Amino acid sequence: MKYLTIDGERLSQIGIGGADLGRHPIDEVQAIHYGLEHGINVVDTAESYPGSEELIKWAMTDIDRQKVFLVSKVLPSHATPDQERRSLEGSLKRLGTDYLDLYLLHWRGNADLTQAVAGLEQLKQEGLIRHWGVSNFDVKDMEDLLKVPNGDQVFANEDLYNLTSRGVEYDLLPWQAKHQIGFLGYSPFHAVSWNYLYPTKVLRDIAAVHNTDPYPVMLAWITRNNNLVTLPKAATVDHVKGNIAAMDIQLTDEELAMIDREYPAPTKKVPLEKI
Repeated sequence: MKYLTIDGERLSQIGIGGADLGRHPIDEVQAIHYGLEHGINVVDTAESYPGSEELIKWAMTDIDRQKVFLVSKVLPSHATPDQERRSLEGSLKRLGTDYLDLYLLHWRGNADLTQAVAGLEQLKQEGLIRHWGVSNFDVKDMEDLLKVPNGDQVFANEDLYNLTSRGVEYDLLPWQAKHQIGFLGYSPFHAVSWNYLYPTKVLRDIAAVHNTDPYPVMLAWITRNNNLVTLPKAATVDHVKGNIAAMDIQLTDEELAMIDREYPAPTKKVPLEKI
């Protein structure tokens, strides 16, 4: 497993995404538990993911809580101090824990950023959360965030990032690096329509060279610069094994160039893509 450090926190570059869990709960619980036992320490969920927080609670059975960097999210409609507290209390109960490592505003919506940050800072001061951040924010949103009191305390921003959604590379990733704000990338295998990214011949050929499947190659590409955490879903133990193995794949310059030709990098600003 490869790790990076964000504001003093050592995080696995491969995490576990909690969206869309619950279709096969026994397999998913086993998969998450396996990942946590084999080097993954980031688990991401949200109050709006039905059943996800409860399932993650089961998966963390017999796992040292202090070794898990647990992330959940609050809806923008709940982004006031009182409602953030109620939402957090619900998430903590469903997750079976007394604190979160990171609590994210799920998207900006109509949230008052001053009120949202004030509530998050209070929860942090009380020890109910260790860090707070945002999700689905673009550069302008991040700039607005830094203008409000304590907005510069943001730990991370979580956005869609995969081979077909590379817009964040143009300006958002460099902006966050400049301001030393962590980046979490969700849905590494999904297009905007929630359809799976079906590997092209280029990806299949590269995977064959590395004696693996195309999806670990996608993860190796996403984490190629060692500057972010990516959050694939953990559906089965075999999937998680493949995700972990992706950290051993070293893509060559030629392979990276082949991928760039197949999935071009942005050459101009594009609207932030979301799922």
